[in-house]
Amino acid sequence: MAKQNKEGYVDVPGGKVWYEIVGSGGGPPLITLHGGPGSSHFSLEPLRVLGDDRPVVFYDQLGCGNSDRPDDLSLWTMDRFVQELHILREALGFYRCHILGHSWGTMLGMDYYLTHPNGIASLIQSSPCISIERWVADCNKYRKQLPPEVQEVMDKHEAAGTTESEEYRDAEKEFNKRHVLRLDTVPEAVLKGRLQRGKVVYQTMWGPSEFFMTGTLAGYDRSGDLHRIGVPALYSCGRFDEAAPDTVEWYSSLTPNSEFVVYENSAHMPHWEDQQEYIGVVHDFLRKVDEA
Repeated sequence: MAKQNKEGYVDVPGGKVWYEIVGSGGGPPLITLHGGPGSSHFSLEPLRVLGDDRPVVFYDQLGCGNSDRPDDLSLWTMDRFVQELHILREALGFYRCHILGHSWGTMLGMDYYLTHPNGIASLIQSSPCISIERWVADCNKYRKQLPPEVQEVMDKHEAAGTTESEEYRDAEKEFNKRHVLRLDTVPEAVLKGRLQRGKVVYQTMWGPSEFFMTGTLAGYDRSGDLHRIGVPALYSCGRFDEAAPDTVEWYSSLTPNSEFVVYENSAHMPHWEDQQEYIGVVHDFLRKVDEA
């Protein structure tokens, strides 16, 4: 079936957000939530093939990608991003739909489900962060496995407040090569996405780096609410993911009707690193939910 694409903009508090709908299959739509905060839809490009079965919605959250980039720091809150997603969903007229979040997108997906559960068919939590405390602990564990000289550079610049230095960014790359993206060649869409990042959004809500948390999301923890998920849920991560497998499995164990999958050749981006397997798992999960 030929895919039919539609692009547009929706007005939300703070500006306009860009969206694209890919595919014209008859299944309930899938709304994708990119990571970050402040990443963009480019990182989720492999999910386009799911449009054979259903409309797949990509959008750039305010502050990144093709969406507006206002300079009002007060906009960068979880509540506003939840409101933004609801406005988009209503504008598109998608009552019954699936939600797929990646990384920060799983936090947004979780909070969205808790406040707007009606019509949500399933929740797909890819490389999730449900507890900041667990995330930081896992990242620190991995950090201690880095070469001592790399750790020393990180410690020095974090203490001095010079995390924008080239030396710190080079040290950060050592972590990322192990626990974010393990491919020898970075996909073009990922590179493009890096250029479209909303750096201010990330720094405001998260902090200087994945493992140095100073932003407004500090203290976030919805692990105590996982029992409230009343729809089928799919949790997944890579074997080397900064979203550590034992933590993601724990999230799944707290969720009533859930499945848990580990992609053995992946870090934080299995949809790129184990692309065929990842797409197959998501495809089969969605079809199973639709047919139930």
